[in-house]
Amino acid sequence: MSSIKATRLRDVGSARTSRVSSGIGELDFVLGGGVVPGSMILVGGEPGIGKSTLLLQVAGAVAARGSEVLYVSGEESALQVKLRAERLAVGEDVSLLCATALEEVLQVATETRPGLMIVDSIQTVATSELEGAPGNVGQVRECAAQLMRYAKTSGAAVVVVGHVTKGGGIAGPKTLEHIVDTVLYFEGEGTADHRVLRATKNRFGSVDEIGVFRMTEEGLVGVANPSALFLADRETRTSGSAVTSLMEGTRPVLVEVQALAAKAGFGTPQRVATGFDGRRLALLLAVLDKRCGLSYASLDVFLNVVGGLRMVEPSGDLAVAAALASSVYDRALGADAVFVGEVGLGGEVRPVSQVDRRLAEAAQLGFTTAYVASRGLPRRTPDGLKVVGVDSLRALFERLFG
Repeated sequence: MSSIKATRLRDVGSARTSRVSSGIGELDFVLGGGVVPGSMILVGGEPGIGKSTLLLQVAGAVAARGSEVLYVSGEESALQVKLRAERLAVGEDVSLLCATALEEVLQVATETRPGLMIVDSIQTVATSELEGAPGNVGQVRECAAQLMRYAKTSGAAVVVVGHVTKGGGIAGPKTLEHIVDTVLYFEGEGTADHRVLRATKNRFGSVDEIGVFRMTEEGLVGVANPSALFLADRETRTSGSAVTSLMEGTRPVLVEVQALAAKAGFGTPQRVATGFDGRRLALLLAVLDKRCGLSYASLDVFLNVVGGLRMVEPSGDLAVAAALASSVYDRALGADAVFVGEVGLGGEVRPVSQVDRRLAEAAQLGFTTAYVASRGLPRRTPDGLKVVGVDSLRALFERLFG
């Protein structure tokens, strides 16, 4: 007979775990206040987007405060890591291990007892307990599980890097995301100088928080005001441009939506969307055709969310619709206008959550007019901002172009 017994929750001791700062403010914000000891964090992103750079900066910052940090590199040699560390001017006190055998990694970790261990990357590590090459599903699952057990038993925070497949998911597939405590994704265009770090899972904080970084010669630097960054190069006199306010976790962010509707050069018009769901774009085009009389049947449509940000929530529907109509009419929208609202299949404009915080961010950046749903007006209008309530897209277009 087993001697294991269940325990009532009231008998479980309460221990508030103090978080450890990563040394990078934006990363701490995404994590919910810092790194939780004994947790396992997965960082995913496309090749070259800055995962190794960010984690080496974190390793250097934590080690500089006197904590033991073990950086495990399975892809780069010690010389390559040293060259990056010299460029970033960090990492002198970081312990470096270039190994791909999981047993060796855990042995060194047990001997050195680091407070933070970084594994770059999980797809290069393999255990002798299983057959198969590093990176296959079985190896990734088993290695991640053993690293998680090590984190829970030792109290060390473990951060692993996960490669992204052509489909955009972390290689595994999805196995790692179920095992770890926190999942962070790097987003952004490789040609841009800024990156977005998004939390898609967090057992110790809120999800969908984002941190914005600028890539510099000294590494990744946090951006204190992401809205100003995303709107910095906006051209206000061009048709097809509209601004909306998104809620990324607990942070309101203003982004520009650009739309271009041009005569199709082939039989089937193109529908190209960057940073926006293609099916949602098709839905909005159908609503504009049916409810507002704007036909895109013979037009190529291109839509872009400026800055490499992904627009997931429907609060940007109104800005997308306004930008599409502006392109068709070839008339620029007001440079000081912001559009916040969800569009329904009947062409109605529906209210969204936290409209007060969204509009406060817009007023802070100098916007003077806000178009929102009539049934979702803010409780308090920010100073200097005129709030216009609209019931439908047709009513909005009459105000803008009528």
